Amino acid sequence: MSVEIHVPERKTYGRLLWTAALVFILDQASKFWISQRLPFGTYRPEEAITLIPDFFYLVHLGNRGAAWGILEGQGVLLSIAALAALAAIYCFRNSLQLHRHSQQWIFGLLIGGILGNLLDRLLHGHVIDFFDLHFPFSIPFILEGGRYPAFNIADSGIVIGVGAYLVLSFFEKEPDELQR
Repeated sequence: MSVEIHVPERKTYGRLLWTAALVFILDQASKFWISQRLPFGTYRPEEAITLIPDFFYLVHLGNRGAAWGILEGQGVLLSIAALAALAAIYCFRNSLQLHRHSQQWIFGLLIGGILGNLLDRLLHGHVIDFFDLHFPFSIPFILEGGRYPAFNIADSGIVIGVGAYLVLSFFEKEPDELQR
């Protein structure tokens, strides 16, 4: 007679933590760099650092709202929302299948971005934005005058993470479906 002992599988989140740390460090280092190179409020192309003429500039702005300036001046509310999002990711980590490698990359991008912008709000009262894109066309409410709202690495991590999550949710099979 043998006794079988069931040991639960240990879930590791190394990829998630490394991805989040990388996004956070790159975000904060780039914001520090831009703060040392350009005075706050640098926004016009003639004051900015030109990377691609008439298209891509580095500026130094502060956003007291969310994307596109939504909820302007609601830093406390946005900080609470960021903390709630981080708590929800932690609480629902099993439902979100964070033990899967693809989910760890995605949520690492999200968490790193959320933490980067949250730290800005706490330290500066605004999020430091510095990537400035100018397109040769306009789209109402999105690209007014061809200018895309300035953003940063944390924003990029959040947008790429959300986009990847949406794409994978349509194409990646659930573990139950894979076993059938």
